[in-house]
Amino acid sequence: MVKERARILVVGGGYVGMYTALRLQRQLKQELGRGEAEITVVTPDPYMTYQPFLPEAAAGAVSPRHVVVPLRRVLPHCRIVVGEVTAVDHAKRTATLTTLATGEEGTGPQQLTYDELVLAPGSVSRTLPIPGLADFAIGFKTVEEAIGLRNHVIEQMDIASSTRDHAIRDAALTFVFVGGGFAGVEALGELEDMARYTTRYYHNVTPEDLKWILVEASDRILPEVGEDMGRYTVSELRRRNIDVRLGTRLESCADRVAVLSDGARFPTRTVVWTAGVKPHPVLAASDLPLTERGRLKCTPELTIEGVTHAWAAGDAAAVPDVTAARPGTDTAPNAQHAVRQAKLLGDNIARSLRGEPLKTYAHKYVGSVASLGLHKGVAHVYGRKLKGYPAWFMHRAYHLSRIPTFNRKARVLAEWTLSGLFKREIVSLGSLEHPRAEFELAAGGKPSEESPGDPKGSS
Repeated sequence: MVKERARILVVGGGYVGMYTALRLQRQLKQELGRGEAEITVVTPDPYMTYQPFLPEAAAGAVSPRHVVVPLRRVLPHCRIVVGEVTAVDHAKRTATLTTLATGEEGTGPQQLTYDELVLAPGSVSRTLPIPGLADFAIGFKTVEEAIGLRNHVIEQMDIASSTRDHAIRDAALTFVFVGGGFAGVEALGELEDMARYTTRYYHNVTPEDLKWILVEASDRILPEVGEDMGRYTVSELRRRNIDVRLGTRLESCADRVAVLSDGARFPTRTVVWTAGVKPHPVLAASDLPLTERGRLKCTPELTIEGVTHAWAAGDAAAVPDVTAARPGTDTAPNAQHAVRQAKLLGDNIARSLRGEPLKTYAHKYVGSVASLGLHKGVAHVYGRKLKGYPAWFMHRAYHLSRIPTFNRKARVLAEWTLSGLFKREIVSLGSLEHPRAEFELAAGGKPSEESPGDPKGSS
């Protein structure tokens, strides 16, 4: 039994936020039923996105709705607030948040009080002041961006197929990806695979017409899978006629021309930015201790260092790695640690409320897997190196086991099975991004600034 009534605020509905709330929901089931505890989850979206499946969603192997987990379904005993926490005053135990209703009401931000705070807002894309980046580039962190990119790639092939202007055709069929981490390499691999398959349905677009470019500032890609597998990945991508440029930076993409630090210039209508992430801005808008890189200073028990009743894990937290040989090493901000930290975090909060001793987070990194397209992948797990089909199969098996709820597991498995029996879908639904554009034109109005001139287009 908890010592006193506890109001638990979970900021963020991603990996850590959802799994922590799920664990607390189970650990405090009786207390929640008696009204001795309440859990509030504040999240910008009413669902958790399983990001490892974004590349497959972009390639059409998995339906977008099966990449997300609805929070209200898996957290029936929690209060879900769709909104954004903009500041935290832990000294006063208050959080400032805006919701979908605050703008309509015109009352301004709300103040939410709490007893226990869990900060798990995740991370945001780390961008640089590159000319044209904000105007023309697209990220790859959300399911909306993944599906928008799929629609965009197929639309560029439609443009190339219907134009007689060689400059427009070349720009439409040139795709530049910036960032050689998991997001960039997997997205590039899956989309190139999808686009190459799609060309069989175009009478005047061939796989050789497509130009794919991967730009990475360091001298290697996929550092998580080791040097050997990283070199193999470069060789595999180049074998597929993908231009991999290491030690190169994007200096400009203004006027739809990608200018690289090695002097190369590529007219292109597609620039995908996956060059890293940074801590969520709400961390800087709090009175909690931060590291030099802007992450929360945490203890091995997942409490925030120097304060009480505050907890964190995942991308937002610098958690000491007690299994590391070198002191001062933090756990990597990836899904493998986030899921495990979240479960322990939920247990430790329940233990703290009951006056029980806390447990220490200790998990030795076991390795990584990455998909490079259908039946292609790399893996470095428990010291073993795999490539090709075995690595791809391990990638799918691992992430199928990790996506939450049996419902999602069954649906994803069914889609994979059906995709092995039938042909790929190659339809672009770009008009979904501007659903009112065609009606506005039909009604005699002018399309809004957010809508393209062509109501069917997505770019």
